[in-house]
Amino acid sequence: MRILVVDDEKLLVKGIKFNLENEGYDVDVCYDGETAVEMAKNGVYDLILLDLMMPRVDGLDACMRIREFSTVPIIMLTAKSEDTDKLLGFEYGADDYITKPFNILELKARVRALLRRSSIQGQEDKGECLTYSQISLDTSRRVAKRDGVPVELTAKEFNLAEFLMRNPGKVYSRERLLDIIWGIDYQGDARTVDVHIRRLREKLEIDPADPKCFNTKWGVGYYFSED
Repeated sequence: MRILVVDDEKLLVKGIKFNLENEGYDVDVCYDGETAVEMAKNGVYDLILLDLMMPRVDGLDACMRIREFSTVPIIMLTAKSEDTDKLLGFEYGADDYITKPFNILELKARVRALLRRSSIQGQEDKGECLTYSQISLDTSRRVAKRDGVPVELTAKEFNLAEFLMRNPGKVYSRERLLDIIWGIDYQGDARTVDVHIRRLREKLEIDPADPKCFNTKWGVGYYFSED
């Protein structure tokens, strides 16, 4: 499960990230609403924790913009406790609300509960399947197949494959893919992307030495081809 935490209080974000990662979640962070919208648009998230009061674009506006293209569960974080603020948050598309200061145990419980509800809803709805040639990704069940045979992908491999398949023909640099899939705080080498692309080719391409789907634009980056 991948979570985006958005708040301009960097110390608070650090604490939330630490606690959620201890629960086994992959956590990305940013510190303003404008960046949050872009990351939500370019990334694949299971839940977003979104602060109400932030610079550049506030949480309500960010929530509204995210709702234009995504149904990802959103929990609003705010120092305000008035019912009108909560109702406004729900009107803008928030799924839950928690008021600062909060107990981290309560936050984790709300995250688990919302993810559980979202998972149940996803099972009730028709699962989306991204398919091209021999490759298919069931994004609800997070199952990958090659020629109908299940293939075991790591979480990052699946996220990378899904992102590229959702954006066919668009070329992304290693650095951009690191920001989108691994998060802007990731400190690893950009060659990590090369390794994951190679593994996707080995697992999903008919001939990994002559890839037809996960392609390289030399000197630029990687893209998924439907040609």
